[in-house]
Amino acid sequence: MLGSAVSLLPPIPSGTVVPTTAARIRAARAIAMVADLVQIVLFPAFSEGALSPVNDALDVAVAAALTWLVGWHWAFVPSFLSELIPMFDLVPTWTAAVWYVTSGTLPPPGGPPGPPIDITPKAPPPALKG
Repeated sequence: MLGSAVSLLPPIPSGTVVPTTAARIRAARAIAMVADLVQIVLFPAFSEGALSPVNDALDVAVAAALTWLVGWHWAFVPSFLSELIPMFDLVPTWTAAVWYVTSGTLPPPGGPPGPPIDITPKAPPPALKG
């Protein structure tokens, strides 16, 4: 038992990695923003929190769509659970979670993100030469 490691992350079966493309990221961000906008604009229909079946159905659909588009991420769990709290629907948690998950996932077209950094030591200023 000493040699076995415990992981809090769900196992990732080989061959099931979601290909992250710019189109999938844009679609995930659009779905998250539309879901949050619907929950804010149609506030009276969603004000009951966990007691609203329409709110629950929307949240399950959004969670499934986002997981299908960008893959599973732990940031979706607090977003999903916070939607069950009454009045917390007014916070755009889906949008925040998707932006967190998809920030920096694609390198810019044409190569690595920026010029290489020169780390060679420079000569000391003349006043400090001994």
